[in-house]
Amino acid sequence: MVALVSILAVAVALLTLLVAGLLRSHAEILRALQSLGVSLDPDDAQPAPRPASATPGERDEATPGADVQGVDATGAPVAFAVVGVPQRTLLAFLSSTCLTCRGFWDAFADRKLTVPGGARLLVVTKGAEAESPATIRKLAPAHVHTVLSSDAWRDYRIPVAPYFVLVEGSTGAVIGEGAATSWEQVRNLMEQALLDREDGIRAQGRAQDRAERVDADLRAAGIEPGHPSLYPEREA
Repeated sequence: MVALVSILAVAVALLTLLVAGLLRSHAEILRALQSLGVSLDPDDAQPAPRPASATPGERDEATPGADVQGVDATGAPVAFAVVGVPQRTLLAFLSSTCLTCRGFWDAFADRKLTVPGGARLLVVTKGAEAESPATIRKLAPAHVHTVLSSDAWRDYRIPVAPYFVLVEGSTGAVIGEGAATSWEQVRNLMEQALLDREDGIRAQGRAQDRAERVDADLRAAGIEPGHPSLYPEREA
């Protein structure tokens, strides 16, 4: 009888530990989901997290592109002008320890690789405090510039690797950005961003043309800026 009671006591203790562990894991999962903006409360109507896309995510939309400075895989200082230059630059933020990144390292070794928008391709890894320069030397294609720069990761607020940012050199504006798992996804992402940008420019041009035509018609009718007909009095 004593042995049976002892066995039951041990079983109860084990079950208590198991339940405590499950509750602790459940709480950690809930905290992680809340940090991502996900709520499990059916009465709490919160928007779903936005997936990576061709629009700025972690980075502030008003934040322009920035030049990239750091060192190459041999430790020599390098600097690349991204803003105030005629060409576009596609920044590929990669890591030597990321399994998904390996596919991009291999893809960039192809000299026939075409970059959306005719952009220059620049690979950016974190600095030597987070990466192995020797490993980067083995992975980096000879014909693609690769720079180790943790500052660039902070400037562009890169949330994850691999991550890609397309910058318009003449204006410094970020045309598109997002995460991807294959070069085909990157190409589609950036090509769509370029198309959206062209549509926006055309729409802005049409609006400007309409405004100029209206101004011309008003001037032809003798109505100049400040004419009383442009500011009708409101009835009391």
